[in-house]
Amino acid sequence: MASATGQVTFLPVVDVRRSRPFYEDVLGLDLVADQGTCLIFRVVDGAYLGICEHLEPVTGRSVIFTIVTEDVDGWCAGITEAGVTLASGPEHNDGYGIYHAFVHDPDGNWIEIQRFDDPEWAAHLATN
Repeated sequence: MASATGQVTFLPVVDVRRSRPFYEDVLGLDLVADQGTCLIFRVVDGAYLGICEHLEPVTGRSVIFTIVTEDVDGWCAGITEAGVTLASGPEHNDGYGIYHAFVHDPDGNWIEIQRFDDPEWAAHLATN
């Protein structure tokens, strides 16, 4: 089997035009494809997030889209400066060895901003 060259996660939204400013302006992601009812944003090289109108909504915390960064506090400051209220955090979660916060997109999807405290994870992320 050939190695994967990228990854796209798709989240359901009611209206991509309404949600677009959250992903572009609040989270600072670059739009790379506008497919009409789906928009695809670059998160990091090889990893993308798509938002689509034709998907069934997900309720509760069954899907969490996580952005990994060393600067959780900086991301949270930018999010709140954009007028969006954090759902929780930022705070340490000793059970998972992370520092994180949650925010909801306009459709209630869970977006997590996270830093791994485990040095093995940090080393893995730096080399991949």
